[in-house]
Amino acid sequence: MQVGILGVGLLAPGLEGWAAGREVLAGKRPFDPRTLPDPDASLLPANERRRSSDCVRWAVQVAQEAMAQSVLDPQEVATVFASSGGEMEVLDKLCRALATSERVVSPTLFHQSVHNTAAGYWGIATSCQQSSTALSCYDDSCAAGLLEAVTYACVEERPVLFVAYDLPAPEPLNGARPIASAFATALVFTPLVEQVFATAEVTLTAAAGRDVSHAFSQEFERLRLDNPAARLLPVLQALAMERRAMINLNLLDDQRLIVKTRSAGCSRMAGPCACSIRWRPGMRRRSVAGPPRTETRTIRSATVAVCRCRLVWSMPPRRWVCMWDCLIAIGRR
Repeated sequence: MQVGILGVGLLAPGLEGWAAGREVLAGKRPFDPRTLPDPDASLLPANERRRSSDCVRWAVQVAQEAMAQSVLDPQEVATVFASSGGEMEVLDKLCRALATSERVVSPTLFHQSVHNTAAGYWGIATSCQQSSTALSCYDDSCAAGLLEAVTYACVEERPVLFVAYDLPAPEPLNGARPIASAFATALVFTPLVEQVFATAEVTLTAAAGRDVSHAFSQEFERLRLDNPAARLLPVLQALAMERRAMINLNLLDDQRLIVKTRSAGCSRMAGPCACSIRWRPGMRRRSVAGPPRTETRTIRSATVAVCRCRLVWSMPPRRWVCMWDCLIAIGRR
């Protein structure tokens, strides 16, 4: 199965966002994991953001970053959320409440305890009513989620947002299920493989004779082993380095998920353009992955040109500009 990659989101200590994180993953900047990011998940309404857990905010943060780069309408994109433990912090609070004599459980905590909590909050933030899957497969949750997302994109011939996240649980739960550091990432897949940031070919095969791929450096290998969601680090490093790579991800011990990455076309996916930053739910934007090849339309009174090959005629300076985000204001009504 082959898919195109339209956007990447990343959040971890020392890897705050794809724009900065890709430089670190590519070895162009030092890796400093001492600072724990505090995502604002600005896409969430204020009331929902106050009620949300850390897991939800981390998942939404990387999801909105990847979607901003893709320039797709989140209302039209299916989702796959993968997490090994899900809402472990909420589970800890529920267990502590049940251990008291009153045994009073907060209704808010109860509805946040399900494994698809992050997917639900994403649906609230974007008003998305497309298919949504939330899964867990212990240490192989990331590989299982990736396989589910790529399969969906190829079979349904529609773009899909894949989000993987895991955060350390409070003690004593973390002693039973150790996760040393927080990690979250997101990828937007499209069944079309032309004029995309990168492509990925995904194959499921037997494990015999295929060792699990490690990260490209010792410090990132420690992070990969510390967090189930970080098992995707070799893939992210290959994308950051814009290199061809074949990565073997473990799946249920006796299988390997082979991911072959290749940089394709314009690779300036450093961050969202100005139009993407101003995007809010309710704005209508068709997928740039579909026909026609070039078109103009109006978004919030700004006329924009969209081109699948990422070449946009800019006036001024009256020249072709290569823009990954595919949106540029060329006039005002």
